[in-house]
Amino acid sequence: MVVLDEEDGEMHPLDLFLSIGLDKRTAENVLVNPKVTSNLTAVIKEACVVDGCSKTVGNLLYTVATKFPANALKHRPTLLEYIVSSKIKSPAQLDAAFAFLMNVGPETYQLKDFEEACGVGVEVSLEEVKAAINAVLEENMDAVLEQRYRINVGNLCGQVRKKQPWADAKTVKEIIDARVCEILGERTADDDIKPLKKKKEKPVKVEDQPSHTSAPVTPPEEELNPFSIFPQPEENSKQRQIWRAHNKREMLEKHLKITGGKVITRFPPEPNGYLHIGHAKAMFINFGLAKERNGSCYLRFDDTNPEAEKKEYIDHIQEIVQWMGWQPFKVTYSSDYFQELYDLAVLLIQRGLAYVDHQTPEEIKEYREKKLNSPWRDRPISESLKLFDDMRRGLIEEGKATLRMKQDMQSENKNMYDLIAYRIKFTPHPHAGDKWCIYPSYDYTHCIVDSLENITHSLCTLEFEIRRPSYYWLLLALDIYQPYVWEYSRLNISNTVMSKRKLNRLVTEKWVDGWDDPRLMTLAGLRRRGVSATSINSFIRGIGITRSDNSMIRYDRLEYHIREELNRSAPRAMVILNPLKIVLTNLDSESRMSLDAKMWPDAPSEDASSFYKVPFTNVVYIERTDFRLKDSKDYYGFAPGKTVLYAFPIKCTEVIYGNDSESIVEIRAEYDPLKKTKPKGVLHWVAQPYPGVEPLKVEVRIFDKLFLSENPAELENWLADLNPTSKEVISEAYAVPSLVNAVVGDRFQFERLGYFAVDPDSTTEKLVFNRTVTLRDSYSKGGNK
Repeated sequence: MVVLDEEDGEMHPLDLFLSIGLDKRTAENVLVNPKVTSNLTAVIKEACVVDGCSKTVGNLLYTVATKFPANALKHRPTLLEYIVSSKIKSPAQLDAAFAFLMNVGPETYQLKDFEEACGVGVEVSLEEVKAAINAVLEENMDAVLEQRYRINVGNLCGQVRKKQPWADAKTVKEIIDARVCEILGERTADDDIKPLKKKKEKPVKVEDQPSHTSAPVTPPEEELNPFSIFPQPEENSKQRQIWRAHNKREMLEKHLKITGGKVITRFPPEPNGYLHIGHAKAMFINFGLAKERNGSCYLRFDDTNPEAEKKEYIDHIQEIVQWMGWQPFKVTYSSDYFQELYDLAVLLIQRGLAYVDHQTPEEIKEYREKKLNSPWRDRPISESLKLFDDMRRGLIEEGKATLRMKQDMQSENKNMYDLIAYRIKFTPHPHAGDKWCIYPSYDYTHCIVDSLENITHSLCTLEFEIRRPSYYWLLLALDIYQPYVWEYSRLNISNTVMSKRKLNRLVTEKWVDGWDDPRLMTLAGLRRRGVSATSINSFIRGIGITRSDNSMIRYDRLEYHIREELNRSAPRAMVILNPLKIVLTNLDSESRMSLDAKMWPDAPSEDASSFYKVPFTNVVYIERTDFRLKDSKDYYGFAPGKTVLYAFPIKCTEVIYGNDSESIVEIRAEYDPLKKTKPKGVLHWVAQPYPGVEPLKVEVRIFDKLFLSENPAELENWLADLNPTSKEVISEAYAVPSLVNAVVGDRFQFERLGYFAVDPDSTTEKLVFNRTVTLRDSYSKGGNK
């Protein structure tokens, strides 16, 4: 009933406010404040909605009455017109209108400017909203995985608002909540425990830092600029030493003439094993920077240790770089420069900056610890030249002499003192053959070849930061071009090892099935598991490039990117891992139906190419874990007397036991051909393709984390941490007939089981599938699968 005011016959304010959709409590609160009551009444009349309007419009009118700036009052009629006509239909648009009108004040303005500022006419599609949300979640993935359900969703919504300011806020919030749940899985009890607040640490002042360290570093904020002329390395009492490139003008001009001012990088793996995901980050940075700056990137094999290097590894690296999507400007080898390196070593001796030493490795270590010079450090230059030539000609036994650099850098880190430049090895080289019996060290070779190839950016991981002084010392000593050096954090992933030494041991001692074992973080292993180069690069891009070297990236962060891609690209199919036979007693044993199953959940029904055929006979198989003898309210599987849905609803009528009276061998059931029954659960299934013929048998391999601990590399007995259940082989799973034509590398989503790829072990007689990733993250919940 509408109540009229007794004095002028107008609607009572309470009814007026309720008519625009305000809830009763809000309307009553407005009446308490005479000013707000007057403002809202005036706004409703001015908007000509005294007969009522939608709740959305009413809420916006209420906002105008309570927040509209007084100095923009002149423009209120226009604003109300836009609200009532639903041209402005969201709080975000209204806030933008307020801001615009506040800035123009009482002056006139162009309506097109006003509409542009408020997003009038802009329609944001659901796909655009989802794309913005996915981008924000990827940018904040570390925080989401760390904080889980304690993440500030409002902050995430705000970030989405910056990307899509006119998106519906409610829709954004709902999608974010759903996506977070999809990423994290179900909320656990730990998610409801509030974390203890950490005591704020007092920042350390610069003058409180030590006056020297074992590894002078470049500040993280330093920009990548290879063309700046940097000052000489220097050190004072308060700041650490910083070694930077210092090229003479004529040298820099010569370098720029060769490069044309373009960025030149290099990806320099040592061919002593297969590349792992850490190398994927190095590729992304080196090839990616060159591509971004329209430059070039070398693939350079750092092949200075012939004992550990093989042609197999060289071939693998070239192939995997291509697979990762990178095209080298040129493929080179450090061994290509052996003659130049030798000639420069002679020059170094002639300048009194290198000497032939006869200390053993143990003696060198002892003398370094005691800060003592080698007894041969000050031997005559002529003597070192003769001995170095004897080394080259094979006249000195292996291990009896080395060439060391006379690096008087006053470094506190004596491990970098007088580094070895050359050692004797009577081992043929996989690329250079048997021409040489002395080989340069990494510390000697790396910087010189960078210079010879006119590399502009020498980019490497932080463990090489300690080598920066030696890098620049040698280039200065030889008076050759100095590239720009910058270090970034290496990639550390949980529950695995990344050291090539450890990986090599896993392979050679047969703890795993070769370098391409799907449990390893080698790129070959990931590829065999069904992971694409696209998802690996997406993962690298998502974690970013920093100098913070203390973070461990959880394995499920990588899985998130893999799952995101496979959800879009992998067609659906049905496979039963542990079959339980069901006989449909009310379906003729000779009957066979051919049903349509969707390869893509959102496929339109008229698109025949989005469906595959599945047979339906009186014998079907379900997962043994989808049946239990005792039903419960929270159970959605199959049980005696219960109805679930396959292609048709079926009801369990009888359970058949084996000879031991305990193991279930068969279920009898009846199906509902008219689909009148409303089932509680939906299960996947595989039927006999023809009466009496077993379904297609396939082998399925289920992989879990290779190590139990998050960081096995830090354990003394790291091999004892291997997960004994990291690989499960199911030799006789049942699959739908459509999978018979799958080839190596094909990827599928097995419904309710996960994403799988066809393994190279497959034959014409039997297909083998590797599980790439589960449908949802289970590692964060402590699951084993």
